[in-house]
Amino acid sequence: METVKLNNNLECPVVGIGTFMLAPADAENSVREALKMGYRLIDTANAYVNERAVGRGMKDSGVKREEVFLSTKLWPSEYENENAVDETLERLGTDYVDLLYIHQPAGNWLAGYRQLEKAYREGKAKSIGISNFEGKYFEELQTKWEVVPQFIQVEAHPYFTQKELRKTLDKYHIKLMSWYPLGHGDTKLMQEKVFAELGEKYHKTAAQVILRWHTQMDFVVIPGSKNVDHIKDNLDILDFKLTDDEMAQIAALDKDERYYHRTDEQLKQFAGWKPDFEKA
Repeated sequence: METVKLNNNLECPVVGIGTFMLAPADAENSVREALKMGYRLIDTANAYVNERAVGRGMKDSGVKREEVFLSTKLWPSEYENENAVDETLERLGTDYVDLLYIHQPAGNWLAGYRQLEKAYREGKAKSIGISNFEGKYFEELQTKWEVVPQFIQVEAHPYFTQKELRKTLDKYHIKLMSWYPLGHGDTKLMQEKVFAELGEKYHKTAAQVILRWHTQMDFVVIPGSKNVDHIKDNLDILDFKLTDDEMAQIAALDKDERYYHRTDEQLKQFAGWKPDFEKA
């Protein structure tokens, strides 16, 4: 497994399994099987309502806790809950996480970030991050953080490479974790000629070529699936390397075009919604 080095000198695997939109039973099975295959990065969130299942999958895998890089996210409803971190750890069945995010710049997000900083100082979070913080929210946070985050999790793929954001990330040595890494399953992206040609050259699928592109961009990628074969294929990307010319061909696809467009109204809704943790 390849890793990236964080700005606090920890290392994180470049490929992990995401659990977004996975029901608890599917999340438990996917995490267990992924760890058995060699995955060592797991990503979940309060809002996915599957943290208990993720914890069960980790335990049942037989892989030692210290070998797993576990990432989760606090939802806006928990930002002012002083027990939010401990409650999250209880659901996961662990006394620390390797990475703790605040999930959205909604509600009292600065209180949420202060919770992350406190958890970091207490060793309950080995590293911290921000998810979906772009534009004015990231600019404001830079003036208020006491601990620089190690990660940002945002949409990123060959059509949207986060070129402008990466200038700021490079300044602080903050790593990028990609969601929608395959362009939200867009067939247009998947069928781009360059991926077909490179797939034929390296005996890989278009998806595998795209995921490899992410890792060579120094992004961490967390594709999710409940299909064991897909989980296996998503990990099978580290036995080849794209050349500089091939990376340049893929770079030419960048349209600065995202798939997800969040509104201010959605942020208000996020702040008012609380996950049903009993289902986790």
